[in-house]
Amino acid sequence: MGESFGAWTMGADAEVMPNITSANIACGAHAGDPVVMRRTIRSAKSHRVAIGAHPGFADLQGFGRRELKADPPEVEDSLIAQIGALAAMARAEGVAVRHVKAHGALYNMAARDRSLADAIARAIKAFDSELIMFALPNSPMIDAGHAAGLKVAAEGFADRAYQPDGSLTPRSRPGAVVHDPAIVVERAIRMVREGVVLTVEGAAIPMKIDTICVHGDTPGAPELTRRIRAGLEGAGIDVRSL
Repeated sequence: MGESFGAWTMGADAEVMPNITSANIACGAHAGDPVVMRRTIRSAKSHRVAIGAHPGFADLQGFGRRELKADPPEVEDSLIAQIGALAAMARAEGVAVRHVKAHGALYNMAARDRSLADAIARAIKAFDSELIMFALPNSPMIDAGHAAGLKVAAEGFADRAYQPDGSLTPRSRPGAVVHDPAIVVERAIRMVREGVVLTVEGAAIPMKIDTICVHGDTPGAPELTRRIRAGLEGAGIDVRSL
């Protein structure tokens, strides 16, 4: 959420916000700006949606989805600054940041590289050890968060396909993003009820998750989030923020 900046618009935040319980808000590095951050926080507050920082690589041109050569200490410092920027806006609106979810390429790289995962965890702990760290299940991110003494939420992706090792299928490959709403809803329910996700080939692999992510720039995100929430609640699942 909050990934517009300047005259450039991304996503359908106003339509998505009523359907979710937690929002990952861009912090001005890969996207977003101070005006958009504050506006998004106000919207989240009005809908009783928990606020989370969504820091990533400082790469506006690549939208934070290009894998950059990253020095862990520099990543740590950048994340502290980004979380701080969002927290300042949140404080101005009388609300608190509750979690941190790394964005895009940084998230994917940290899911493979323990040194980057540790840098993310250190940044979160340095800013506020009570923040919840969102992390890809069965990855170094989970271990790094726990090693830092943080509360960690394992994150599933309803609209993304997985590899056999539990990693996300790269967006450059066919089938990486699931567009059929009925399939996405079915996958979300299965994640919660059975603790499994599907690979791009359709195989089920075990994965316990605490929170389900949907990307705000997915085409039809407002209807998709509405249908996912309705599907979960229709299946007797209580949906709430962490």
